[in-house]
Amino acid sequence: MDKYIINENVQPTGEHEVHKEFYCPTLPDPKNRVLVGYFNSCRDAIAEAKKKWPDIEIDGCANCIPVCHTR
Repeated sequence: MDKYIINENVQPTGEHEVHKEFYCPTLPDPKNRVLVGYFNSCRDAIAEAKKKWPDIEIDGCANCIPVCHTR
């Protein structure tokens, strides 16, 4: 399982990005990281993030989980 976090800061395109913490070269500053949880796939992590924060746009990071990056 991998540890996934979400960036508290919104991206210029309007979404918050989910990152695979130990594999991402473009992680947000530690003070802006919020734990999503530990998951076997980025799809599961993003689904959980959308449950936890239903009122914000969420996408996967293009660098560490490109298969879950949709923008």
